[in-house]
Amino acid sequence: MSESASEPPIGAEALHDPSQGPPDAEARRRTLSSGIASQDCDAEPIHIPGGIQPHGFLLVLRDDLRIVQASENLAALTNASVEGLLGEPLDAVLGAAGAQRVARAAAGSALDDAPLYIGPLDVTPPSSENPLRFDITMHRHDGMLIVEMEAAAATGDAFASMYPLVRTFARGLQEAPSVQALAELAVREVRAITGFGRVMLYSFDEEGRSHVLAEDRDEGYPSFLHQFFPASDIPRQARALYLKNRIRLVADVDYTPARLVPSLNPVTGRPTDLTYATLRSFSPVHLEYMRNMGTHASMSVSIVVRGQLWGLVSCHDHRARIVPFNTRVAVEHLGHMLSLQIEAKEERAEGEYLTALRRTMGRLISAMGEHENFVAGLQAVPNDVLSFARSAGAAIIFDDQITLLGSTPDEDTVRALTHWLAEHTTGVWATDSLAREWPPAKAHEDKACGVLAVPVSQIFRNYLLWFRPELMQTIKWAGEPVKIEGADGASAPRTNFSPWLETVRGHSAMWRQGELEIAGELRGALLNIVLRRAEERAELATELARANKELEAFSYSVSHDLRAPLRHIAGYGDLLREQEGERMSDKSRRFLNNMLDSARFAGTLVDDLLTFSQMGRAALRPAPVDLGQLVRGVVQEFEVEGSGRDIEWMIGDLPRVTGDAAFLQLAVRNLISNAVKYTRTRESAKIEIFANRNGDEYVIGVRDNGVGFDMKYGAKLFGVFQRLHRAEEFEGTGIGLANVRRIVERHDGRTWAEGRLGEGAVFYFSLPVDYRNATGTQGAPNTKSRKDHA
Repeated sequence: MSESASEPPIGAEALHDPSQGPPDAEARRRTLSSGIASQDCDAEPIHIPGGIQPHGFLLVLRDDLRIVQASENLAALTNASVEGLLGEPLDAVLGAAGAQRVARAAAGSALDDAPLYIGPLDVTPPSSENPLRFDITMHRHDGMLIVEMEAAAATGDAFASMYPLVRTFARGLQEAPSVQALAELAVREVRAITGFGRVMLYSFDEEGRSHVLAEDRDEGYPSFLHQFFPASDIPRQARALYLKNRIRLVADVDYTPARLVPSLNPVTGRPTDLTYATLRSFSPVHLEYMRNMGTHASMSVSIVVRGQLWGLVSCHDHRARIVPFNTRVAVEHLGHMLSLQIEAKEERAEGEYLTALRRTMGRLISAMGEHENFVAGLQAVPNDVLSFARSAGAAIIFDDQITLLGSTPDEDTVRALTHWLAEHTTGVWATDSLAREWPPAKAHEDKACGVLAVPVSQIFRNYLLWFRPELMQTIKWAGEPVKIEGADGASAPRTNFSPWLETVRGHSAMWRQGELEIAGELRGALLNIVLRRAEERAELATELARANKELEAFSYSVSHDLRAPLRHIAGYGDLLREQEGERMSDKSRRFLNNMLDSARFAGTLVDDLLTFSQMGRAALRPAPVDLGQLVRGVVQEFEVEGSGRDIEWMIGDLPRVTGDAAFLQLAVRNLISNAVKYTRTRESAKIEIFANRNGDEYVIGVRDNGVGFDMKYGAKLFGVFQRLHRAEEFEGTGIGLANVRRIVERHDGRTWAEGRLGEGAVFYFSLPVDYRNATGTQGAPNTKSRKDHA
């Protein structure tokens, strides 16, 4: 425990007339008159205050150790005017032996922006025979040597007592299981070492607010535990200074600053920068803040983690308190140890969390690799999808299909969000307040207040989205966090520190940087999976095209070669029946008739196979085609053939398209032929041919009231040799609809059908509004994202 000095050292007297306001009132008036306080506290040049606290002395030296500037209170030590010391060697203040120690330190140590303690030094004032002992520190900044002198509170080396002061804290470091436990240990130890009435440890959040994590105090001090201080209480330039100078002391809030003489450094022509000076005078606005808080002495120690100001240990007392140099050294050392431990514990916790994330990502990648497509893979492990981003809901958007998992907005909202994301974001993107960026999200904050968006494609609107709900927070402020203006219109420090509650809405839990990095890794893995699948499908498509080409050539060859033998069988069978039919038994004639029927059916089958193989080999001859005229011509043919049947034909408005007229006529004839065939069991048949436009395609349909089919077998309809009815009921080879599909696909269209047993069927095919395959070469199979309904 340290003791507060019972009497101030030479130069620390701070007598002032109470009627003139606080002793720094003149400095306060200068600050206000400069206009800085009325603009922004962040602009106040706190590093060049022009003076020091009066419990010590300060000298500014050239490299030859001659005095350039000195604090005005030095006159009380030297019994001579400060102006008379300017230009004199350092011997005039410290004596020859003291000046030599400073010279050796200046020559042999790295002093740039790094204060060095050179030990205690005895100085005998001219007015006394007894020497005074001072702790001497020095550093170099802006090309000048700055020497500080403070009354030594102990004999011997100041560092000798450092470890006894911090050993309890050092023992407890490894035992503390968390950052919170470290904070509680630190405030207890700092208060025990320094004797301050209240010690707090607070951390800074992303918005710069200070959150009090731990506190140790006397009963006479109000508690600020778990309360928040606004970011404006510690301006930006103060935070920057706290990174450079790790410990700061205000020994007496009512001190009268000891000005530097002269006010401008004669060598640089500028005010001397006291960033690294322990005795630096504080901003009068800060001192007024302390008075408003009831604090007469304060000390703060920076907690620096990964090069950033993580937080502060802040000490307050109701009385003036000069903290000895050795105690400050111990507390500063404690601050360094605390910073390292906090960094280690945070990195360990973050490392464990990222490891768990990567394990989850591994399971997601494994699931995606085991399924035909990555969407099915993610659907198979919904819990892993949600836990990956600690979210309540997720959405998978791929090929305009949306898959929702957990608690999410509706599909229309998710689709609208992807449109906005595609236009306004790039790469992995996250926000904890989506409504702030995209106002329509305001209606969905209970499910999607925050979002993490991972694009799966750089071309299409394919995304993985994770949603977090609104996290309503109640913040307990140490006083209402508002700026106050004085009577002169200038910004003034807050006067009220009573607890003030604020409810914060419209935000979800924050997305951690590690989560965004792992999301980026998942995106890379997902793109690799999609690319690999695309390559596999491209390779498969190439192999399939080659096999189809070989199969078509084989089918053509076989069909062509089979025609002659089948004709011979049919021809010789007819001759046999004509010449020997009367002499044949009934049984023999029946066998002969069956043989001829089979031969003719085989011939028809061969002809159809030949036509089917030619569909893929013959070049298209695209030209404008009037589907209405084409359909009416086909219908007239069937009206003649089916003159004995009652068929009601309904032909709607059909579009003009671009295509091969002969092939399109064949497709239409096959569909109408099917409708005629499968309605013959009806006394009155109805056949309707209609069309409508759907986006960039025309959809043409042929509807009948025939026997229909069971939809669970619908996928077989357009395959080769696929039949859903027995040949005894309805004749046919099972190739007609396969021809329709091949023709339509070569026109960049698609085919599908709908039906119900006993109620009829509708066969659809689509053709593009703008036909692209204008070269007349074979069209590639349809690769559009729309599903084939067959």
